[in-house]
Amino acid sequence: MRIGIFGGTFDPPHVGHLILAEECRSQLQLDLLLWVVTDNPPHKQYTNVSPIEQRLDLVALAIHGNPSFQISRIDIDRPGPHYAIDTMNLLHKEYPDAQLFYLMGGDSLHDLPTWKRPQDFLRVCDGIGVMRRHEDEVDLESLEKVMPGISRKVKIVEAPILEISSKQIRQRIAEGMGYRYYLRDAVYKAILDLGLYK
Repeated sequence: MRIGIFGGTFDPPHVGHLILAEECRSQLQLDLLLWVVTDNPPHKQYTNVSPIEQRLDLVALAIHGNPSFQISRIDIDRPGPHYAIDTMNLLHKEYPDAQLFYLMGGDSLHDLPTWKRPQDFLRVCDGIGVMRRHEDEVDLESLEKVMPGISRKVKIVEAPILEISSKQIRQRIAEGMGYRYYLRDAVYKAILDLGLYK
């Protein structure tokens, strides 16, 4: 079984997330893609993140109807801070016979040597799916010098470039601008009904 690990705050989950997730599932031939909703990730400790249960509900609405997508509470039901190496070790225990592919953007790949225990993280990943934007320069040659073996693990995922971010959507809502088609209908309706991000 091939499982993708798609982590994020998803505040809120938007169509860009869904398109990237589906491209990863398709191009990496994943049987399952886990949406790992993070509570308050170490690199975003001081940002104003919405309550976890609210974000879980929105992700559930966003991925509803896709049997290949599933929410994982691996970074919620344990005390933080949550580091990728710990998440991957726990997921290996949960899915002992699966191949695990950690999904990240080109910017995260560039920063990987600064992560907690990066070499151990690399070792526990069967593959690293890198969702690349046009401006992301993936310099595997330089990374290979710092993290030997990374070139074999990295799989580039080509996806349409959508200039959509959760932050941008929150700003649009707060400013009374249109945002409906940035989201799945069910997510849009929930945000409207609950008066979120005002």
